[in-house]
Amino acid sequence: MRLLLLLLVLGTSCVVAQEIKSKLRTWTSSIGTKIEAELVSSTGEQVTLKTKAGRTLTVPLNKLSKADQEFIAAKSSPKEPAKGGVPVHPDLKYEIKGDAVTITGCDRKASGALTIPSAIEGKAVISIGQDAFLRCRNLTEIVVPDSVTSIGENAFLECSNLTSIIFSNGVTTIEKYAFAKCTSLTSITIPDGVTKIGTDAFLACTSLTEIVVPDSVTSIGANAFLGCSKLTSITISDGVTSMGSMAFATCTSLTSVTIGNSLTNIGDHAFFDCSNLTSITIPDSITSIGSGAFSQCSSLTSIAIPDSVATIGEGAFSGCSALMTIEVAAGNVNYTEVNGVLFNTEMTLLHAYPAAKTGANYVIPDSVTNIGGEAFADCASLTSITIPDSVTNIEGGAFYSCRSLTSITIPDGVNSIGNYAFRDCTGLTSITIPNSVTSIGLGAFAVCKSLTSVTFLGDAPKAGEEVFEEVRPTIYRKPEAKGWGDTFAGRPVKLISEKP
Repeated sequence: MRLLLLLLVLGTSCVVAQEIKSKLRTWTSSIGTKIEAELVSSTGEQVTLKTKAGRTLTVPLNKLSKADQEFIAAKSSPKEPAKGGVPVHPDLKYEIKGDAVTITGCDRKASGALTIPSAIEGKAVISIGQDAFLRCRNLTEIVVPDSVTSIGENAFLECSNLTSIIFSNGVTTIEKYAFAKCTSLTSITIPDGVTKIGTDAFLACTSLTEIVVPDSVTSIGANAFLGCSKLTSITISDGVTSMGSMAFATCTSLTSVTIGNSLTNIGDHAFFDCSNLTSITIPDSITSIGSGAFSQCSSLTSIAIPDSVATIGEGAFSGCSALMTIEVAAGNVNYTEVNGVLFNTEMTLLHAYPAAKTGANYVIPDSVTNIGGEAFADCASLTSITIPDSVTNIEGGAFYSCRSLTSITIPDGVNSIGNYAFRDCTGLTSITIPNSVTSIGLGAFAVCKSLTSVTFLGDAPKAGEEVFEEVRPTIYRKPEAKGWGDTFAGRPVKLISEKP
C-alpha cells in the first residue's frame, strides 16, 4: 500500500540514467510519504530507486523532499565542482580561502538529513572544520561529498540524534572527537582513503554495533572507540601499524577482535574491561603489549604470546577472572611459562599468574627476585603463597584483591613493598614485615578489612599515604628498633611484648 501511494504521488517513466548507486535509505516524497530503497541512477530530472523487495521505480526529482534532492545532487556532483556548485543549505556556515571552502558551522536548530555540497561559489568544499556541527542534536543524517578530505576536531561531537553518516571516498583524516558521543549512531563505514582515526574519534558512541576499518587506515588514536558499549566485533586491518592507549577500552559487548599483521604495538589498556571478549589472536607482528592491555577482560580463558613479543607491560592480564593459562611460543627469547604462569626467560621476574588457575596454594620458584606489578591481582582462589628468600621486590598491586589469601610470609631480603601491593586482601588477619623492608607504598594494605595486627622486625620504613586506608590494625615493633613514634601511618604503635 505504501509503495502504491508513493507511485501515485511521484509518477513513473522510462529514462536513460547515469548510474550512481547508494546504500538502502529512507526516501520521502514532497507530501511526506516514505519508502526504503536504494538509489540506482539519476538523470538530473528523473531518479531510479530499487525497493527492499527488488521492485524498480523511476520518479521525478522535484517530487522528492528537499533533503533527498540535496543527497542526489551530492552523489551526482563530480569531484571538480561545476560553476556555482550545489545549492548551499541555509543552515550551513562556511569560509573560503583561495580556491578551497571549509564548512565552519551549522545552525543548531537544523534538523533531519543534511547534505554538504561539493562546491560553494564555484570552489571545492575540502574540509569540515573544528566544531562545525558541534551539538547539532536534531540532525539525523549527514551526507559528505567526494570533495571533502578531512573532518576536523569535534566536527560532529554530541550530535546525539545522528543515526547515519554517508561518507565519500575523498576523506583521508578523521580528527579527534570528530564523532564522539554520537549516541544514536549504529554503524559506520569508514572510506577507503582514510589513513588516520584520531584520538577519541568515536568516544562513547554507545549505539554503535559495527564498524569497518579499511586497509588504508594506518593509525587508530587513543580512546578512539572507548565506551562503544554495543560494539560486538572489530577487524583491525592489515594497514594499521599503531593503536593508541584505551582504543577499545570498555567495549563491553565486544566478543571478538581480529588484529591485522602490520600492528606492532597493543597500547596501554587498549582492551581494558572488554568483559565479553572470549578470545583474541595476537599476530606475530606484535612486539609490545602495553600495561593493562587486557586488564578486566573477565571472559578470556586463555591467551597465547607469539615469539615476536619483546615487552609486556605491568598488569597486562590482571583482573582476567576466567583466565586459566598463559601460553608462550617456544621461539620467544624474552618470556616463558611454567604451568601456565608467565615469567621472563631467566625466571627472575614472575610476570602474571592466571586468575582462574586451579589450586589454592602456590610456591614461587627460587629463581624469582621480583614479583611483577599486579602479578597475582584478583586471584580469588589462592589461600596461601610461598615467597622465596630470593625475592627483593614486591611491585605495585602484586597481590591486589586476593581475597581468599589468609596468610603470607614476606622473606627477609625484600626491600620494598609497592603501591597497593596487598590492597583489598580481605582475608588477611596479620602480617609480619622483615627488617630488610625500607619502604612501603601508597595504600599497600588498604581495605584489608580483616587485618588486625602488623609486626615489624626492623627500623621504621618510609611509608606512602593511606597505607592502612579503611583498616584499623595495631602496629607492633621490637624495642631496639629505630625511627618509631607513637603512631605509624596513622595507626598506634606498641612493643611486640604487648601483643595479646
